[in-house]
Amino acid sequence: MCALIRINLEQVINGKEPVIIELGCGPKKKDGRIGVDKVDLPNVDIVADLENGLPFFPDDSVVEIHFRSVFEHIENFENLMKEIVRVLKDNGKAHVSVPHFSNPYYYSDYTHRRFFGLYTFYYFVDAERQLKRKVPNFYTDIRINIISQRLIFKSPFWFSRQIKKLLGFVFNCHRSIQEFYEEHLCYIFPCYGIEMVFTPSL
Repeated sequence: MCALIRINLEQVINGKEPVIIELGCGPKKKDGRIGVDKVDLPNVDIVADLENGLPFFPDDSVVEIHFRSVFEHIENFENLMKEIVRVLKDNGKAHVSVPHFSNPYYYSDYTHRRFFGLYTFYYFVDAERQLKRKVPNFYTDIRINIISQRLIFKSPFWFSRQIKKLLGFVFNCHRSIQEFYEEHLCYIFPCYGIEMVFTPSL
């Protein structure tokens, strides 16, 4: 499917304002962002299937990319990662929110293709910048720097929500505590998701 572009993308990219895009924006795109979504909804600027990447954006053209609850729907995860790194400027940032594998609610959605853990994005990180437990990075030449990564604890139920706020504070105190949590405690205290920020690795 060819992308349906409803804005003058060349003018936006060559303009004075920083280019900020929101992938999987749905109808509630934030102001100042270029909204990209597979579904043709109000406020979507570019209707396109992210499985095909971001061919409508030139290399090094984007300052920020935001996407929440998108990656779990993508079959070709590595290709979209490659495209994100390609279009981001050297100092550009990707703001990501994905489900954690211990969250039981995410198994209810039949459109989900994958789940994520603390180490998933570290497969794209050089060895010297990884966590205590190292993971292979030789599957791909895509490289990123992870600026921040937080475990998110939420609940639709009031009492559980108060407890999970405290758990989030404790388990995010340090990277080593995050690692301890995921190895020993994640099935006792399920995690809702992961929020992270990364940049292309120069």
